[in-house]
Amino acid sequence: MSIVSGNSLKVLAVPAFDDNYLWLIHDGRHAAAVDPGDAGPILAALQQHQLSLTAILLTHHHADHIGGVPRLLQQFKVPVFGPRHEAITGVTDPLTEGDRITLPQLDVQLTVLEVPGHTSGHIAYFATDQHWLFCGDTLFAGGCGRLFEGTPAQMSASLAKLAALPEATQVFCAHEYTLANLRFAQEVEPANPDLQQRILAEQAKRARGVPTVPSSIGLEKATNPFLRYREPAIIARLIAAGRLHRTPQEPVAAFAALREWKNNFR
Repeated sequence: MSIVSGNSLKVLAVPAFDDNYLWLIHDGRHAAAVDPGDAGPILAALQQHQLSLTAILLTHHHADHIGGVPRLLQQFKVPVFGPRHEAITGVTDPLTEGDRITLPQLDVQLTVLEVPGHTSGHIAYFATDQHWLFCGDTLFAGGCGRLFEGTPAQMSASLAKLAALPEATQVFCAHEYTLANLRFAQEVEPANPDLQQRILAEQAKRARGVPTVPSSIGLEKATNPFLRYREPAIIARLIAAGRLHRTPQEPVAAFAALREWKNNFR
């Protein structure tokens, strides 16, 4: 587990399954769980840190993000915030673009961003004062989520919306995929010096058993190919690799080719 501080509030990383991170936003007494796919690790973390659950936040409907909700609600009668445009049992407060919420017992205000692509109704939460982003499976450290329900145009627009946040924004994504993502990024943009530096830094973290997340919007803009698909060097690499036949008139074609390449990259 790792803790990121922000004034009196902290974010606690709770590992689950093989590579998920569940998040607890807390003030030392009260906590909100983000995407609790498994109740067991959340309950253990609450007990260990002597926290009381006051809210649940969900980004999308996949089981590894919502699976622990029923068991948590058996012990804690709390509101469940989630996307309005996805059918998730137990959501008490459905949310859409621009909604603003204050978490019970916690001094944090969150703005809701609709970020379809991975799923059709995926949302993200941005803590405006702390500059924390909880983005589920939309933006990853060094990558982005697969397009299970949305289109390349939707996902590229969603990522652009997140990239427009302040560069100091900390990105709390939901999986430890970073090193694999950066291997692909290196294949796509091998001459990027910021990327080379990041690979070394992230490898050192994992060697110490430290999470590579949160990252930051600034770091993602400098190294994440899915935020950089308009770069001439990346377009040239896509063409050289036979992923694009010519420079696209519509940049989303480059994004789609990049995502398809990543789907099959080993």
